[in-house]
Amino acid sequence: MLIRDATADDWAAMWPFMHRIVAAGETYSWDRELSEEGLRAIWFKWAGQKDGCTVVATDPDGTILGTATMGPNHGGPGAHIANAGFMVDPAHAGRGAGRALGRYILDRARSQGFRGMQFNAVVETNTGAVALWRQLGFEILATIPEGFCHPEHGYVGLHIMFRRL
Repeated sequence: MLIRDATADDWAAMWPFMHRIVAAGETYSWDRELSEEGLRAIWFKWAGQKDGCTVVATDPDGTILGTATMGPNHGGPGAHIANAGFMVDPAHAGRGAGRALGRYILDRARSQGFRGMQFNAVVETNTGAVALWRQLGFEILATIPEGFCHPEHGYVGLHIMFRRL
């Protein structure tokens, strides 16, 4: 598996699975009808910046398995804490792309001088993600009770997770 900076040419392969994930409304607290332009703007906002990136994980044949984006969680005096987002194409789930992207982003954030990483909204019913982040050293700092309206489970908790770098 190769992890590299995403390019504009990657978007055509990223959009279909990212759109399905957002539209499902199970893991991201974004409008389920987010437009292609809106999603692209959110996902690439840190691309090419000195303190951020947008990357893809690919098979040796170039198939995009997943993607991640990382940059400062806040500005100014809070800019030393990173934030990140991850999406793995469900067609390629279970192949280690999420774990590989997580490790890569943690290493890159550390190398870029960030002192910690905070996830602002990890849905508690996304048990695979919660387990992965805990395995990678994150702890749940707080849970906002009923902070997320899941399409199947109703109102569920929304975790704030953190890890020092």
